[in-house]
Amino acid sequence: MSSFDRRSLLILPLALAACGFTPVYGPGGTGAALRGRVQVQEPDSPDEYVLTRTLEDRLGRATVPAYALSYTVSTETEGQAVTSTGETTRYSLVGTVDYVLTALDGGAVVASGKVSNFTGYSATGSTVESLAGERDAAERLMTLLADQLVTRIYATADLPE
Repeated sequence: MSSFDRRSLLILPLALAACGFTPVYGPGGTGAALRGRVQVQEPDSPDEYVLTRTLEDRLGRATVPAYALSYTVSTETEGQAVTSTGETTRYSLVGTVDYVLTALDGGAVVASGKVSNFTGYSATGSTVESLAGERDAAERLMTLLADQLVTRIYATADLPE
């Protein structure tokens, strides 16, 4: 490693501190401020159950809630691979979550937005295999969306001091 590279590595933490960078899970970070303090909306469907379960796993189950997280989930199935006879053999499951994180004290919106992603599954096996693949794709999609949502909240939430 050249001396230039070593100096750059030594200066990097100072540069990050100077620009106002705060580690998410460090003292004063968003992760620490939200851990166990976000009341996630009750699920109404199997997809929302997986989303809520994953959100509570990532954010911690609210013991003393200070924030409420509400969301709207939408999914759509799209055919991806079609044979020459017109039979679809692969599908994509596309999902979107619109979310709002609100402070319970005063009702101020501290974060809001939309996340989207997709997963795929094969429909070439038996009916049972295709249905299992579809269920698995839906669960993977909700987990991806929950992870994106938490990352977005950590990066953009405007929490009161």
